Amino acid sequence: MIDWLDLPKGAEVLDLCCGMGRHSLALADLGYNVTGVDLSEVLLEEARKQDQEGRVAWMQGDMRCVPVDRTFDAVVNLFTSFGYFENDQENGRVPGEIARLLKPGGRFIIDFLNPDFVKQNLVPHSLREEEGQRIEETRYIEDGYVRKKISIQDEEHGERDYSEQVRLYERDAFLKMLEEAGLRVDHVYGGYDGSAYEPETSARMIFVGSRTGSVPQ
Repeated sequence: MIDWLDLPKGAEVLDLCCGMGRHSLALADLGYNVTGVDLSEVLLEEARKQDQEGRVAWMQGDMRCVPVDRTFDAVVNLFTSFGYFENDQENGRVPGEIARLLKPGGRFIIDFLNPDFVKQNLVPHSLREEEGQRIEETRYIEDGYVRKKISIQDEEHGERDYSEQVRLYERDAFLKMLEEAGLRVDHVYGGYDGSAYEPETSARMIFVGSRTGSVPQ
């Protein structure tokens, strides 16, 4: 995927919602200067443990208002790290923040799910055992969101419950949101292999493009 950005070695790359840093570290291995931002300090601590050499600059921050006052050659937002918030106004702040963080002409990747594929292929319930943990997940679509409830049980911690949600933005709505933020989309891919986006069959909806110029205020 990084080849889609056509970046020189040493380019400054921001991994927005970096989680435990898997993608950030891979980008650093390719020779880029990487900053990883995530809201969760717990996940960032795990990322730092994986980065003993300090190859990545790790930073805690909200994706709607990243505490950085410089710009980057590229911003990547990977593996459906978008659409978490309760309304379109808050979700819509994120493309504007990506535009603010990019140099003029800077490149971006936003890797999102394909809502049509999700609606047709949603697995309502799953149960698995993983490293001594019993993980049960319930998924459903409600009010334009795909929602997931997660129950984790193990002998040490007992039962813990979590919930997640992602707004199901259709392609045209997403494109409009990016355009209004000052981001131009060059390609929409349907998978990590570079296949074309097909509404009925593509699992992903991956937007690749650049900042157009001045950022709307």
